[in-house]
Amino acid sequence: MTASPKARPLPRITDARFVAGATHESQLPPPTGVEIAFAGRSNVGKSSLMNHLMGRRNLVRTSSTPGCTRQISFFEVAFTDESLVTLVDLPGYGYARRSKTERAQWAGLIEGYLLGRPTLSVVCLLVDFRRGLEADDEDLLKMLAEQPRVARPELQTLVVATKLDKVAQAQRKPAMAKVGKAAGRKVLPFSIKDQQMADELWRELRRRTGLFLPAEPNAAPPL
Repeated sequence: MTASPKARPLPRITDARFVAGATHESQLPPPTGVEIAFAGRSNVGKSSLMNHLMGRRNLVRTSSTPGCTRQISFFEVAFTDESLVTLVDLPGYGYARRSKTERAQWAGLIEGYLLGRPTLSVVCLLVDFRRGLEADDEDLLKMLAEQPRVARPELQTLVVATKLDKVAQAQRKPAMAKVGKAAGRKVLPFSIKDQQMADELWRELRRRTGLFLPAEPNAAPPL
């Protein structure tokens, strides 16, 4: 039997840093390179996931207060293969403690960024493994699928189910199937306690952004 080809080793991260924060469209940094945005409901584990991906503990601030993040934050990550990628932290939606006016302002800023940013390649939608896809998540997927993008029509969406470690082993497979069916696309599981899952997420992101060569083993076409 022929052995399956091994996945290409991931380049190591050499640097990760905060580069900009924006509370208004005029404050967005100039679009350069490749950007990957992370979206999801408040307290879905977005900050913890991004810190884990970048190998940093507190680069992305975490909070127990839902809706605490008030800006779009940009983080530049450099690798040993000299590639650069910018990870973008979007404010969590579901601002129960914000005024209607403030929520509308945030919605406009986020929608404008998602639909008009020329360097945005992938949107990672994070959903809590225990709760599955909720109405706000479905609305975001629908908006990304139906609204024409001004700058880059080939924007891809990746759904990531977080907090896997908080779900019993026997419940993981049916929960994963439920999320995948609701999302209508491939879903990756994630736990900050499992480095293999973080590596697989990086591989998927690098495939989708073209940071791997086309000949990379086991590369699958984006969904």
